[in-house]
Amino acid sequence: MDADSRTQRWEGRAALPLGIASLLYLGCYATHVLAPGLPPLVHDVLRAVTGAAWAVFVVDYAVHWRLSGRGPGFVTRHWLDTVVMLLPLLWPLRIVRLYDVVLRRRGRPRLSLYARVMLYAGLSAVLLGFSGALAVYQQERGAPHATIRTFGDSVWWACSTLATVGYGDVTPVTPGGRTLAVGLMVCGLALLGAVTGSFSSLMLRRFSREEDENGGRPPGQ
Repeated sequence: MDADSRTQRWEGRAALPLGIASLLYLGCYATHVLAPGLPPLVHDVLRAVTGAAWAVFVVDYAVHWRLSGRGPGFVTRHWLDTVVMLLPLLWPLRIVRLYDVVLRRRGRPRLSLYARVMLYAGLSAVLLGFSGALAVYQQERGAPHATIRTFGDSVWWACSTLATVGYGDVTPVTPGGRTLAVGLMVCGLALLGAVTGSFSSLMLRRFSREEDENGGRPPGQ
């Protein structure tokens, strides 16, 4: 059995555990940030669960590295997997993979490529926006001269940042918050490009099909 076949088998088996780990991470992290008044023991448990989720991602990364047989070259060749493994902000995106696995196991018809890209980009934007709002709120709350004082402020900021609008009414003031903001801006541009590109390709394909059906004449003539 070649490396690609073994990798595909592992990905099929690991998709569900990774998705569950992502859900646990997001739930525990949200509780930890939004409910600071809980007993210290509860927060210790929440931190332990998030650490266990990170361990699951590290194991998955290590297995992919081992199965690739590329040695240190795996890190540079699969740099996106490396970034996802190192940045907790991106861990909830594993839930998108879980959604795809559940649909396949239930035998439901798969969406077209364009619809899947737009759907997955939309889900990724929601998950990334929520986790980004949590992370920035944790950094900004209580900081001197902070404009992001509530979680609602943070959600509003995350939405405007991902949409590349940037009203500027609320902005991070801490170094950690601004670092997260840069990452969220880059992800927002990538997701917006994926959606608009897929939608444009879908429209071009549809108009091209209509022209072919009309013998090369524009529709309506």
